[in-house]
Amino acid sequence: MSRLRVVFAGTPEFAASSLATLLESQHEVVAVYTQPDRPAGRGRKLSPSPVKQLALEHGLPVYQPQTLKAPAEQAELAALNADIMVVVAYGLLPQAVLDIPRLGCVNVHASLLPRWRGAAPIQRAIEAGDSVSGVTIMQMDAGLDTGAMLSEVRTPITPRTTGGDLHDRLAIQGANALINTLDALATDSVHATPQPDAGVTYAAKLSKAEAELDFHQPAQQLANKIRAFNPWPVAWCALGDDRLRLLMANAEEGEQPPCEPGTLLKHGDDHLRIACGENGSEVLCVTSAQLPGGKAMAVRDLLNARHARLASGTRLGARLDTRLGKPAAQASEGDTP
Repeated sequence: MSRLRVVFAGTPEFAASSLATLLESQHEVVAVYTQPDRPAGRGRKLSPSPVKQLALEHGLPVYQPQTLKAPAEQAELAALNADIMVVVAYGLLPQAVLDIPRLGCVNVHASLLPRWRGAAPIQRAIEAGDSVSGVTIMQMDAGLDTGAMLSEVRTPITPRTTGGDLHDRLAIQGANALINTLDALATDSVHATPQPDAGVTYAAKLSKAEAELDFHQPAQQLANKIRAFNPWPVAWCALGDDRLRLLMANAEEGEQPPCEPGTLLKHGDDHLRIACGENGSEVLCVTSAQLPGGKAMAVRDLLNARHARLASGTRLGARLDTRLGKPAAQASEGDTP
């Protein structure tokens, strides 16, 4: 079987999984491209990406250009004489770069294309209530995740799947699918299939601003969002002047008498019951949460501790930030949920 000379381009942990598997394969990684070091942590010190850390551990040449649009950067890439460039969560590439490797550039994308093109396909699939997700290996073109498909793997999304669960599962499955696809490309035994025009959706980048819950929304929609945003940016609601983080939830079947959305109802043995929907007749059951200043834990443990702030009748989601003397919705963007 032919051995390919590979240039790898990626940045986050998801990409590092593909690089780690690639390093164990028969193919030769000749260089790694990753985004420039970014400030991180409380001290905001420059930190290398997970891909860079892994590359350095294996003694691989690392390139971190601000852009690959410059002719000098493209010439440097061409000099590596790679057969193929593997791209995982790195960013869009200009056509001139896509044309450099002999076999072009392939991308590992965490969705079943053409559904969920874009930045946050894992979380958006859960948020939308999809029952299945997966990974598509595609031949890149200059568009946003529009390239022809080389292979795909599928995996179910269950009522307990979180964004973190699906991320970790797809990172492994995507890495394995990548190696299988490279092996097939090396022997010219795979052919690209154009993406269908029907079924295109876009996965917008996640933001902290959208993590606040609106209990006027349906229970199932809220439950999906809570699971999708675990572990980041983490769904939350106001609890007085503080924030209660919600990490796992499901929608209760049936309806209850209407009441104000966001009201804590009579608790279950191991879950908080929150009125939601247009008139508060639906019920959201939260089974894992985090109180201000505390650790994330099962609601059963929170209730056993007899937290008075979680008493039935408490209204979640409506608050005034009395410390600032203005509505909490106007709080600083620097606040973290």
